[in-house]
Amino acid sequence: MNANINKIHLILELRKLGIINTDILSVFEDIPREKFIDKELSYKAYHNRALPISCNQTISQPGVVAMMTQILEPKKNYKVLEIGTGSGYQTAVLSKLFRIVYTIERYKLLFQNAKNVLEKLKVKNIVFYHGDGLKGWPAKFLFDRIIITALAKEMPKYLIDQLSDGGVMVLPLVYKSEQFITRVTKIKNNVKIKKYWRVRFVPLLPGIK
Repeated sequence: MNANINKIHLILELRKLGIINTDILSVFEDIPREKFIDKELSYKAYHNRALPISCNQTISQPGVVAMMTQILEPKKNYKVLEIGTGSGYQTAVLSKLFRIVYTIERYKLLFQNAKNVLEKLKVKNIVFYHGDGLKGWPAKFLFDRIIITALAKEMPKYLIDQLSDGGVMVLPLVYKSEQFITRVTKIKNNVKIKKYWRVRFVPLLPGIK
């Protein structure tokens, strides 16, 4: 009962933050966030705050996940690339809003944990890859949308190359030592950049572990 009440409070908070996409709000009602965190933290599952997970990483606060997802402007016929699977929570959100999700995680432990949770939740439209997210998807795919869930110090050109014409990438990006959520729209090999709100994310790192 308490979990349901907390979930209702979270949805109301997301509305106050400006989440107006009803499909996104419905997804946040449906997905059990407690499955993506340690059991001893489950009482905080529907608090709008980031929580620690393995490998010194975090599961982002639901408000940030929802707002980044809304900026992506998801459509059911789109395919999306996620850089940084992490806990798998953002991946689960994307899976309900896109045709197919391709997701890359550099930490083997996080990769396996997220895969196990999402398989238990019977999510079928996700393709997992344990690899270096900065190198993008290993096959020569173009994506309608790309979301990066770790802080980039500069614009990741290789990932922009994997955006389709008219595609959108959303990521935290450094501006003069501060972090801001940023939307990048690719139009005929040119990019249009829009800066949103200030955030704090763990850094986007090369290599695998």
